[in-house]
Amino acid sequence: MGHFLSYWEPVSTKTPLVSVVLLAAGKSERMGQNKLLMPFWGDTIIGRTLDNLLASCAGETVVVLGACAQEIGEAIGERLVTLVLNPNYSQGMSTSLITGLQMISKQARFVLVALGDQPFITQRTYDRLIEAALGTDKGIIVPVYRQQRGNPILIHSGYIPEMLHFTGDVGGRELLRCYPDDVLELEVPDEGIIINVNTLAEYEKRIGPVE
Repeated sequence: MGHFLSYWEPVSTKTPLVSVVLLAAGKSERMGQNKLLMPFWGDTIIGRTLDNLLASCAGETVVVLGACAQEIGEAIGERLVTLVLNPNYSQGMSTSLITGLQMISKQARFVLVALGDQPFITQRTYDRLIEAALGTDKGIIVPVYRQQRGNPILIHSGYIPEMLHFTGDVGGRELLRCYPDDVLELEVPDEGIIINVNTLAEYEKRIGPVE
């Protein structure tokens, strides 16, 4: 188990030291339709997830697309992000992670690996993660809600060469297993970090019936 830390004061300005890789390439097989395009309080799941990310102090945001790439790109619209297509998305999450990592700035000291189906995570949570990362010598920052680890994960750029060799259906969380002593756990009052909208039942529980 890594270090445990609480932060309550968000950062207010953008930092080019942190690049975001938002994974949005999956097929949503358990949902039966692409979940990122489903309605979410006047927007879509991907739209609300991105808006919360873009409101944070993170620098550039790279969105990795795969399944339904054109439709998701249209839903993203004119938001200030970099879109990149992963033609190998069906071969596992690692291919999307690698695609995104290859697109981020070489100046980034950290990469925030986020998931496209987590619209409940607040901008304040992203800012707390970034501030914690910039103030510790730990290389992997993971949020915790009521003793449960969630997403996104903030990772020092020094791990990127290793992540570029990941294979199969693994993502940034693989580092938590490989480097437990490098992990800083950050307690946040945000249940959104452990909510993934994967099934229709979860969608209706969290958001409401499908019209």
